[in-house]
Amino acid sequence: MLNLAFDTTAQACSVVLTRDGVVLEKSVKKMEFGQAEALMLQIREVLDNAKLEMKDLNLITVCTGPGSFTGVRSSLSAARTFGLALPEVALTGVSAFEAYIEDLQYDELAELNAVIIETKRDDFYFQLFDAHKKSLQEPQALEYENIIAKLRHKKVSLIGDGVERFLIKPSGLSLHAIRMEDMISIRALARCGEERFSRKNLNYPKPLYLRAPDVCIKS
Repeated sequence: MLNLAFDTTAQACSVVLTRDGVVLEKSVKKMEFGQAEALMLQIREVLDNAKLEMKDLNLITVCTGPGSFTGVRSSLSAARTFGLALPEVALTGVSAFEAYIEDLQYDELAELNAVIIETKRDDFYFQLFDAHKKSLQEPQALEYENIIAKLRHKKVSLIGDGVERFLIKPSGLSLHAIRMEDMISIRALARCGEERFSRKNLNYPKPLYLRAPDVCIKS
């Protein structure tokens, strides 16, 4: 099974091609801007290196966010276009929360496992999972104090690109594992898509927006 997975929701443009769970080609380029322009070039590069075409794929997996408004729209627009052009290729969306929690190893899992994603505001994108990586609540945008209240008095593991900023203040939490990532693992994103495919539980990609986009009106 050939799976093409990609993400432009954060500070990078990431693409991976896998066959039966094994990475064939990967391209990860860190960038603050320009992911929309880089995505198609990286997809083309990955497929060319593997000597494959889009029509050879069985699955396309795309990150649905949260993240930058433009980045989320860029990924989803590309995925949906591929889906229309190649109806025989399966298509699924995976949230950044799912990809982050998938990347936690067995010995890193605690009673509670929090994915904390950077918002570049005072708050954080947040979702809580149990020791079996099952979601305990819907994702939210929460202030620091509200997150602390949910994690207090439990053994906790943290992962995400918002963890470093979150831990600037003394938290008083009982921490088991800390993963300060700067982006999701594109391989973990691909694994989530492969699991959905194997279970026939595909999720048509829809943007995960947890708040309205920042808009500036020129006077």
